[in-house]
Amino acid sequence: MSAISAILNPKSVVVVGASNDASKLTGRPIAFLQAQGYGGAIYPINPRYDEIAGLKSYASAADLPEVPDLALVLVGANRVLEAVRDLAAKGTKAAVVLASGFGESGAEGRALQDALRDAAGKMRILGPNTIGLVNLTDRIPLTASGAMEMTDFPVGKVALLSQSGGILGSLLSRAVARGVGFSKLVATGNEADLEVADFLDALADDDATQVVALYLETIRNVSKFRAAAAKVIAAGKSIVAYKVGRSESGARSAVSHTGALAGADEVYDALFAQLGVIRAQTFADLIDIPAALAQGRVMAGKRVAIVTSTGGAATVVADNVGLMGLDMPPPDAETAAKLLALELKEAALDRNPIDVTLAGLRPDLFRAILRILAESPSYDAIVVVVGSSSIAQPDLVAQPVLESLGLTDKPILAYVSPDAPQIVRHLNSSGIPAFAAPESCASALAALVPVARHEAGAARAVKAVDCSDIAVGSLNEADAKALFARFGVPVTREMVAGTADDAARAAQRFGGPVVVKILSSEILHKSEVGGVALNVAPGDVGRVCAEMLKRVRAATGAKVEGFLVQEQINGGVEMILGFNRDPQLGNYLLLGAGGVTTELYQDVAIRLLPISRQAARGMIDEVKAAALLKGFRGKPLADIEALVDTVLAFADMVQTLGDRLVEAEINPVFVLPNGQGARAGDSLIVLR
Repeated sequence: MSAISAILNPKSVVVVGASNDASKLTGRPIAFLQAQGYGGAIYPINPRYDEIAGLKSYASAADLPEVPDLALVLVGANRVLEAVRDLAAKGTKAAVVLASGFGESGAEGRALQDALRDAAGKMRILGPNTIGLVNLTDRIPLTASGAMEMTDFPVGKVALLSQSGGILGSLLSRAVARGVGFSKLVATGNEADLEVADFLDALADDDATQVVALYLETIRNVSKFRAAAAKVIAAGKSIVAYKVGRSESGARSAVSHTGALAGADEVYDALFAQLGVIRAQTFADLIDIPAALAQGRVMAGKRVAIVTSTGGAATVVADNVGLMGLDMPPPDAETAAKLLALELKEAALDRNPIDVTLAGLRPDLFRAILRILAESPSYDAIVVVVGSSSIAQPDLVAQPVLESLGLTDKPILAYVSPDAPQIVRHLNSSGIPAFAAPESCASALAALVPVARHEAGAARAVKAVDCSDIAVGSLNEADAKALFARFGVPVTREMVAGTADDAARAAQRFGGPVVVKILSSEILHKSEVGGVALNVAPGDVGRVCAEMLKRVRAATGAKVEGFLVQEQINGGVEMILGFNRDPQLGNYLLLGAGGVTTELYQDVAIRLLPISRQAARGMIDEVKAAALLKGFRGKPLADIEALVDTVLAFADMVQTLGDRLVEAEINPVFVLPNGQGARAGDSLIVLR
């Protein structure tokens, strides 16, 4: 038995620090286990008692008659290390440490948490600072939480992993009140050893779980999380994540645009999207979306039919459905004819929403309409709006909807318009995802639309390039482009000139207007100090350089290394391509609308490394500026494949340089008409 299996479904449990008082934290775990009919062996450890809850009590782990699968450690932080050492020496597979006062409490607590890991040896640890876990599928509560005082726990196909014990209890109570069932509940606490990713990986193989809901404060090991999430998705299951900290600005880079365009939360968005994880936008979504997904039905498209017995509520639902990007088309001619054949003059049957308000709440009418919509090629999902007239007799709507589930594999959801929690609970308990807010209903529907965003693609070998000779610090533009070029990034034709006269002579070789730039490793944004001139005639280059040098020296005391004379690019689409490093999630690329308006438009796509060719194309498709690349309003089709090649070459450079790379950016990347390639027009690199 693996450590995770021992935690989720132990055959024997030892409770260290157990007591006879079931009203206290130390008495609850055994009381809960006994109340739920746990069939395995339970061993209390407390040297002050001979018997606890009718069970023989032991003085220490060494006295136990067998090696237990799992230990619940209820003693305070000052006694935890001794208890964990004893359990590890006995050979216990895993221990759940409830005590606080560890890593969450400061430097002293972090040191104690390190000592806890050492004391555990090969034994795995859940916690510390956790309320434990509950296997509802097999009725095994391994917790001291007062939330388990409830007697009626609906069992379902949703597993909840939470880094907060309090939030786990909150979500459990809310879900129970609404009739939403769980399979497993795990509070990972401080994650001194086992973390969310470990349990996510295990739940991929859990037949009782169809959806995994995550409450995340952070991701400690992104590579492990990515692998576990991919395993869950590959198993045909869904993941819904609610990540707190959305208001944090995140780490900002000091000089590049890239750092100002993406905070930590946007990087989490990118990670979730790359993995196929659905991000819950509200706390309520963390119950509502999994409840809908647990029905096991997905939409084939984005078309929604609404059937209502209350017109106003249907309008509110329709409005929110539209805001989520879903469609509400009228019925096709054949479907409309079938609806009108019901001959209910007081009902609006040939439009969407289908309003039967004036016809009254009649099960036979709902049954007939739902059958027609289930067979209709016009709709991918059905929402039934439950009005106030259903409060007294909820089965008037519930029964026809339940019967219709057997007629179709389309998702069927319910929005309960009045404040009627008993109806919401009744519907959810009956297998019909039901919602008390129209926004929640719409969010759940949107989550049922399959999104083809799995961009793993074929694995790419990173291009190996020797960079041992590259200087440390900020590189001037010429040196930066030379480094990019080593990896295959196409750059503009250009020449370095030490003086204005040298620049004038160099310009003659380009045969037309040129771009003149100040060259300095200390000036990273040249246009801000007057260090860039466009469309300069070759005969004017000497004068322009002299004037530029004067402006730059007036604006900054930075060292000037000369001038850069560069070909003038016309007719290309300007993009920005940059690198940044999130302190938790790692390296990522950013692609967006480039040039001087980059930060104004904030039009960017983000992908964490490594990326495939498919993912690079996905970045391009995601930004609004992609329309300019694809022939917007008669413009020529741009060389998109050349841009893909540029993104991948840039990614190779980032991965090769690794921690040496502080910042890197190309702004703009000129994407020329199809067949003409792309060019790095300006670049920035900072190296450790």
